[in-house]
Amino acid sequence: MNSALTLPDTVGMDVEEAKQAIRAVIRDRRKAKAHLFSDEWVESALAFTHGFSTVACYVSLETEPPTAAVLDALADSGKKILLPKLGPGLTRAWAEYRGRDDLELLAPGRPPEPSGDAYSNDILTSVDAMIIPGLALSHAGQRMGQGGGWYDRALKTPQITHRIAQMIFPWEFVDRSLPQDDLDVLIPFALLPEGWVTTEAATTI
Repeated sequence: MNSALTLPDTVGMDVEEAKQAIRAVIRDRRKAKAHLFSDEWVESALAFTHGFSTVACYVSLETEPPTAAVLDALADSGKKILLPKLGPGLTRAWAEYRGRDDLELLAPGRPPEPSGDAYSNDILTSVDAMIIPGLALSHAGQRMGQGGGWYDRALKTPQITHRIAQMIFPWEFVDRSLPQDDLDVLIPFALLPEGWVTTEAATTI
């Protein structure tokens, strides 16, 4: 179930072409394997955020590492949780998690979102730790996202925490370089079902 992910040879491709080729392979694996996981990340998330009071997280889509149990566990531990939300003019913003019953679908193809007030990325300066989505993470801390660039821009908010973990399936923590461009931000931690792991980026950020 957790066998290594074989990524395509991207030599000779430009950065965006290489990213799309890698994303296609990862998405195919997720379609085949994601349903085998449920609450495996709960203990990892609690350990990663231990001692912190405010955490940014996300509501997972069907093929992403599932966050429903993680969000409940974080909330039950007394933490304030911020989740992505549509803001003014369809911009991405953040709002406070108030339980599963408060989440509502505001746009097709997007995860459910909190109903409360939308806050800009500036709210991230109050966050102690972040758990973010993504398709893969290298041992060096290179992130492969979905391609929209929203998280990369959010992570460039001045004075945000360096305690940032990307939540991924075990086979998506890869020992090879991932294609990067100027938007990409290095990630210091990988959040896996068996625990959280420090990347090489943690020593340079």
